[in-house]
Amino acid sequence: MFGLIGQMSAVPGQRDELIAILLEGVAGMPGCLSYVVAQDPSDADAIWITEVWDKQASHEASLSLPSVQQAIARGRPLIAHFGESVATTPIGGHGLALPGE
Repeated sequence: MFGLIGQMSAVPGQRDELIAILLEGVAGMPGCLSYVVAQDPSDADAIWITEVWDKQASHEASLSLPSVQQAIARGRPLIAHFGESVATTPIGGHGLALPGE
């Protein structure tokens, strides 16, 4: 499996709109096992995104999907900056649909 955990900050006052855009295009991404968008309770503009994919190639392929391309185009003007980002190797856990389940 392949995972990503990253933070981004929205333009002040635009976090909810950015979250809505991020959540619109998440259905139907082949190989995506989990995609969670969360508000940072200590920063009114910050968002954390946690993703789990069956493999890194699935994540890379998702970036060319029309729905993802549209979300990127719509969301980009609402992003003030990107924060921390880390790639992970998920092993499992509660709520994580494993391949083949």
